Amino acid sequence: MALTEYRRKRNARRTPEPMPAAGARPRARRAGRLFVVQKHAATHLHYDFRLELDGVLKSWAVPKGPSLDPADKRLAMHVEDHPLEYASFEGIIPEGEYGGGTVMVWDRGQWEPVDDAAKTYEQGRIKLRLNGQKLRGGWALVRMSGRAADADGRQWLLIKERDEYARPRQEFDVTRELPDSVLTGRSLEQIAQQGDQVWESNRAKNTRTRRAAAPATAARKSSTRKSRQ
Repeated sequence: MALTEYRRKRNARRTPEPMPAAGARPRARRAGRLFVVQKHAATHLHYDFRLELDGVLKSWAVPKGPSLDPADKRLAMHVEDHPLEYASFEGIIPEGEYGGGTVMVWDRGQWEPVDDAAKTYEQGRIKLRLNGQKLRGGWALVRMSGRAADADGRQWLLIKERDEYARPRQEFDVTRELPDSVLTGRSLEQIAQQGDQVWESNRAKNTRTRRAAAPATAARKSSTRKSRQ
């Protein structure tokens, strides 16, 4: 997917989300690979799992969020690529805009592929290691096939590998036990109530905070939403 699809779905004059210029090429890969998980209270609460690959953030929407339990195979819907700057976006997407609601930087850090990342992505089976604040160790993203798969190949599974970081969900539910932002320490409710937008620009190497457009109604009600287990 290209950033053309990302731009097509968004109104740059209404949303505070990072907006790459039309025709801009994906940024060259730096040392290390960024990953981010954003908790997103839109129409339905979900978690956006993003991996830096080929100069963009390859992205999957995970309805139930990540689980540290290898027995949990979490559905992950492949969505459009996002710009690298999006990894630091935390705030409110206005109601009526694509993805309208509250966005939180729930986890972020570095990731490393076990094998060739571009090749395994195309093959639909990525084995990786995460080094985040909440998610660590071995993971796998597997594209579904056969009768269970959809026609366009958007359905993947996010699975925790068995290692020292794995834990039974009954013992430790990571999304429930660690619900807040790693960027600001805020809850979804606090982000929605404060109605601001935090975006750490990778280019400027500083933090800029500004008021976002009118908060989405759904965002204000995020305190009543919980991820279904």
